[in-house]
Amino acid sequence: MRKVITYGTYDLLHEGHINLLRRAKELGDYLIVGVTSDSFDKDRGKLNVRNNVLERVAAVRKTGYADEIIIEDYVGQKIDDIQRYDIDIFAIGSDWEGKFDYLSEYCEVVYLDRTEGISTTKIKTDLQ
Repeated sequence: MRKVITYGTYDLLHEGHINLLRRAKELGDYLIVGVTSDSFDKDRGKLNVRNNVLERVAAVRKTGYADEIIIEDYVGQKIDDIQRYDIDIFAIGSDWEGKFDYLSEYCEVVYLDRTEGISTTKIKTDLQ
């Protein structure tokens, strides 16, 4: 069984997130989705997250793509999770291209193309 893991905030879950989850799921047999905790987002400077972690987990669950959802809560957790869950593929959006190459020591790293014209930042700007 090929296990895939991906991470994100998934704030204001939108078509771009859903496309990423679908494509990540297609890479293997089992998809684990790491959703960042509220405190981890704040520590990383994401002060404008609209949905709390429970709402974001519920939204990811509703997509039906995640076989398992975990909470990302600290720097370095990706390596720990890859080893803990025996991950074959780490998948992330192409906007992070190159940033996670260091994980290739532990598993295959795949950067998935973003959905053009869609971003959480743009959605938040449009809501203001």
